Amino acid sequence: MPRYKLTIEYDGAPFCGWQYQADQVTVQGVLTTAVTALSGETVLVQGAGRTDAGVHARGQVAHIDLARDWKTDTVRDALNAHLRPHPVAVLSAEQVGDDFNARMSAIKRHYLYRIINRRPDLTFDLKYAWRVARPLNVAAMHAASQRLVGKHDFTTFRSTECQAKSPEKTLDQLDVVQAGDEIHVLASARSFLHNQVRSMVGSLVNTGLTGPGSWTADMLSDALAARNRAACGQVAPPDGLYLMKVDY
Repeated sequence: MPRYKLTIEYDGAPFCGWQYQADQVTVQGVLTTAVTALSGETVLVQGAGRTDAGVHARGQVAHIDLARDWKTDTVRDALNAHLRPHPVAVLSAEQVGDDFNARMSAIKRHYLYRIINRRPDLTFDLKYAWRVARPLNVAAMHAASQRLVGKHDFTTFRSTECQAKSPEKTLDQLDVVQAGDEIHVLASARSFLHNQVRSMVGSLVNTGLTGPGSWTADMLSDALAARNRAACGQVAPPDGLYLMKVDY
């Protein structure tokens, strides 16, 4: 039974997240329906990660097992035809060995968070970035972000609904950079806790503020050390978060 690795791009705004829900439109749900339309089989598309409602992907990865040996270009093109008009695209399909698992074989996941730092409301980027109206100090945010790099207990930055067995994760990268008119937060790790990136970004924004609600880098360290969700700052909205790439 051939196994296919799919690289997928999607606009998360109209979806109730990745994970299949019988009464909601989800990314996994529409992909599974497309696979059935192609093959006549009921095959659950297994993804590298479960993005939340409103979170986007440029390089989500999934795998499927099909009874028939299809050409990879046919799998890609047929799935895309059946996915329309949903804002989901299969960028590539390739045959892989039975030992490949989109979730378990992943060695690193890369996320981007987009912040647009301006007073005017967003128009074209509405639902695709977080508008922060108060001025932000990018250098201060980046300096503070390095306090979170490495292996830590990230309980403070973990959703109360997180199902991970351990709150300990190793964060390989957390950089805050100016990118033209935007501020980008780049996060990489083998795996993340539920809401971890959005929680870290929200707290980092606090370190970039001056005046009411502002944090120092030491306050961010104290929040991490508290291992208490109540110590977390604001949680960034899902709009600006993108799963960019998964390494294998």
